[in-house]
Amino acid sequence: MELVVKRHRCTHSANCVCLKGHISEDAMYLVFKHMNWNPKMIAIFSGVCKWFDEFAKRVLWKEFCQARAPKMMKDLHSDGSHIVDGNWKALGKLLIYCSGCPRGDLFSNIHVPIPGHFVYRTRFSRTLGKSLLPPQCRSDVLYVSESCEHLDQGEEGDLGLFRGILKSFAGSNMKKMLIERQATFHPNEVCTYCKTKLWHLMQPNMIPSSASTRLDADDDSVEYYVCLNGHIIGSCTLMPFSDSEDTKEE
Repeated sequence: MELVVKRHRCTHSANCVCLKGHISEDAMYLVFKHMNWNPKMIAIFSGVCKWFDEFAKRVLWKEFCQARAPKMMKDLHSDGSHIVDGNWKALGKLLIYCSGCPRGDLFSNIHVPIPGHFVYRTRFSRTLGKSLLPPQCRSDVLYVSESCEHLDQGEEGDLGLFRGILKSFAGSNMKKMLIERQATFHPNEVCTYCKTKLWHLMQPNMIPSSASTRLDADDDSVEYYVCLNGHIIGSCTLMPFSDSEDTKEE
């Protein structure tokens, strides 16, 4: 990849440690390419100063996303999706971070805090995403992760947390339907990945029964939110392993 020649003005934060200047963007690009776009190193690097953070958002997180999930990224951008410079950081975090439920009041089936955490590798499925969409929105494209299992959560049992992203959410049938049904935003919580408001899909009854089957979850236990940028965060109560296996055999 060739870097754009455009130069960006350096904006230093109060505690910036690079007041004597930076090495070139080309050199930084080659260093992180050699590290295979290591997300931990990108995150550490972003905290040095505003210039580094801007460069990471504009270049490094984009390269990380395209290296980690190339087919998914190509599809998300195939028709000029809204994901542009600045949103790559949120998308990168979505790929590797389970949001958890830190306050324990986001989902009705979770009453104790579950901290968010990094996940080494997660598969995202367009087929699984389609099963979570209401019939009127099946032409939309939704990529959803496999459930991140949080087992033995006391009275809550075994919980599954999932995340995802809707392609071109601004023009999607899902967004139109949320507006038509006058869905409201969560009063306190915001998206883990981009800090925008969250629509709760249980409120306008938009989660189909097929979602429970595909997630190996108890009936009516699937809940999820979608934010203004199309990021999905959701939860479900997982069936006991033996019950799940019996369902698949049938």
